[in-house]
Amino acid sequence: MRMGLVIGRVTLSQTVPSLIGARWLLVSPFTREHFQHGCEPPAGLSKDPSLVVYDNLGGGVGQTIGYVEGAEATAPFDGPTPIDAINAALVDEIFYSPFEP
Repeated sequence: MRMGLVIGRVTLSQTVPSLIGARWLLVSPFTREHFQHGCEPPAGLSKDPSLVVYDNLGGGVGQTIGYVEGAEATAPFDGPTPIDAINAALVDEIFYSPFEP
């Protein structure tokens, strides 16, 4: 699972019949720098490309979410589904304590 910041919503004009009425979020993924520099997310937008995430949990703009990609994203569906990422968690707080040898 990866974490990211919801930066917007996506509205589709056409979709496959099984996904009519689905909610979609535009997510800026967190990178290692979000945590290594002691920045508490959200620390700004990622330099990595944003992605569209299927949302069935009710995530909103400005919220931190946990999402999964690939085959794991299609696991909740009965048949083949054209989804690359799905919202798996709404994150309340993040605690990070880097290991210092």
